[in-house]
Amino acid sequence: MLEIRELHAWYGESHVLHGLNMDVPEGKVVSLLGRNGAGKTTTMRAIMGMMGKTTGAISFGGVNLLKLRSDQIARKGIAICPEDRGIFPSLTVTENLFLPPVIAKGGMDLDRIYALFPNIKERGSSRGTQLSGGEQQMLAIARILRTGARTLLLDEPTEGLAPVIVKQIARTIREIKELGYTIILVEQNAHFVEGLADVHYLMENGQIIDRLEGAEFAANIGRVDKLLAV
Repeated sequence: MLEIRELHAWYGESHVLHGLNMDVPEGKVVSLLGRNGAGKTTTMRAIMGMMGKTTGAISFGGVNLLKLRSDQIARKGIAICPEDRGIFPSLTVTENLFLPPVIAKGGMDLDRIYALFPNIKERGSSRGTQLSGGEQQMLAIARILRTGARTLLLDEPTEGLAPVIVKQIARTIREIKELGYTIILVEQNAHFVEGLADVHYLMENGQIIDRLEGAEFAANIGRVDKLLAV
């Protein structure tokens, strides 16, 4: 269980997170929804120890992550897939895949990774600059799975992708969840997370403004769409 309690965070002098409270049960998919600038990515960065000033508590396995460095948090089995995917464009797919170290036992082996992402195997010798946006996203997730991390922070995984690739990403997330992984899914697309996440948090101006279970979310999809509208 990942528990966030009264989390505040600052960018320089700007107070950007205002007392967040959020629970992420083990083995579940939790969505964090909001417009651009709502504080979603900042929340992910705070979990990973990548913010400057933070207060409150982020409890994971009985440890407050706010007291740890980013590398120590990663060794707890938490990994982030950033919005820009973070792959190395000059390296091949295979080189990117093997670059991060294994940080915990139980990392996914290559056969399982290639079964989840057949494109990754086919594109093994291609450089990052030669990949489509969808292939880059698949590589970024595959790279995390090899490391042994069991809690995944996926930041806008469908951003800019074609509908057919979005469906493939959704299938992959479902398969990963069935394997017992815990996932925080940052999104602006309410219809993507509907039926995919177990719990939904709505975020605005650095605060959680609502929490909805799956059935509640489906009944309130119109209100959520209005919240997310630009």
